[in-house]
Amino acid sequence: MPEGDVLRLTAARLDAALRGVPLDRAELRWPTAGAARLVGATVTECVAYGKHLLTRFDDGRTLHTHLRMDGYWRVHPTGTRQAAARHPSVRAVLGTSSWTCVGWHLGMLDLVRTRDEARLVGHLGPDVLADDFPDAGLTEGLRRLAAQGGRPLCEVLLDQRVVAGLGTIWMAETLFALRLWPWTPADRLDADGGRALLLTARRLMGRSVEVGRSRGLGAVEPAVHGRARRPCRRCRTPVAVGRANEAPYDRPVFWCPACQAPR
Repeated sequence: MPEGDVLRLTAARLDAALRGVPLDRAELRWPTAGAARLVGATVTECVAYGKHLLTRFDDGRTLHTHLRMDGYWRVHPTGTRQAAARHPSVRAVLGTSSWTCVGWHLGMLDLVRTRDEARLVGHLGPDVLADDFPDAGLTEGLRRLAAQGGRPLCEVLLDQRVVAGLGTIWMAETLFALRLWPWTPADRLDADGGRALLLTARRLMGRSVEVGRSRGLGAVEPAVHGRARRPCRRCRTPVAVGRANEAPYDRPVFWCPACQAPR
């Protein structure tokens, strides 16, 4: 599933293409939103919150989309073959006279009043990449982390109700960077350890966003994620893979048995 860094880059590209120009084309190919009329509305901003995209309009409505496992947005010059978006897997099309944004394989789509966005994202923890995360967001994230008791850190970091934006990639990379055994109980961390955990996640994801802006998505090569049985880059021990959470919600956890041995 695309994680917070990918959503940040996606939101920035949609915002650059759509902001401030009335829509000439708007198609929501979704059962609960197919009759909605957005032509003539102007996008005021497109932002990411965790793994969610919020496209806000000047008429007081917000288009909420979530990519789930397979979704993505693409931006094409209006009038090109790609912008025609004649494919059954297209779920949303938003176009101006210059650019057309096409949402493929979207996993969630809602059109709500902007003031009702909290119904969709209000249950989430603070966004790790938000501007206020080093201050109020971090304080709230630490409070939620401290309430997790003995839950394994690998599960806690995947729980969007604690902090929003991390998935299997940045969970694994954060724990590797701090040499933490993925199944360390959350209550083993003191306040300084919790702060280091969340700020490391922000730093790694933020670097991915910065690199992605200049070199494209996936330009940052993971240290452990997806490298099962390949040598650890620190100690050359083969990278192992375990599981977080119980089926059917289990997720892979890549880790180094030497660098991240239980303490």
